[in-house]
Amino acid sequence: MPTAIIDPPHSGVLAAVETIAQASLRRCRDDERSAMLAIIQAAAEAYRGVIPDDCWREPYMSSQELDDEIAAGVEFWGCEMDGALTGVMGVQTVRGVDLIRHAYVLPGQQGRGTGTALIAHLRRRSARRMLVGTWSAADWAIRFYRRHGFEPVLPAQIPGLLRTYWSVPERQIEASLVLADASWAKPGD
Repeated sequence: MPTAIIDPPHSGVLAAVETIAQASLRRCRDDERSAMLAIIQAAAEAYRGVIPDDCWREPYMSSQELDDEIAAGVEFWGCEMDGALTGVMGVQTVRGVDLIRHAYVLPGQQGRGTGTALIAHLRRRSARRMLVGTWSAADWAIRFYRRHGFEPVLPAQIPGLLRTYWSVPERQIEASLVLADASWAKPGD
């Protein structure tokens, strides 16, 4: 029986190197908001049926919500290939911590290193501790963040972290997970 290689070791790193060689990682421009929303909506379809039904919205993110996130300090970075955005990821500094926010890659571009390239770029740019929040049932997202040095915080810490660093409804707090980079639990902090 033949063996299929599903996710060879370091395949994400190799794909990211290839993506970086062929792509441009840069801050998203104001005139790209419709492209950003198209990426977010397309990629968010993976969450349909995974997150609680009472947390699902159509559209997943409205134009006004994107504007509000940018106004609140979320700095969006994009991966551009062949003149078009293929993925976006935001970073927001809140109370001395950098939050990874709204990480989405076009479905046809997933698994090619776009997300890896974006998160590596944002991590290199930051000297602060980092947190990321995601839906607790989004196993693929959790695996992605774990591959990139983030670990789930203790369940008892999740509500406090979400209330301190994010503005999300209580229902979303109940259905979410927070992951922290390795520097989060440094002795003496």
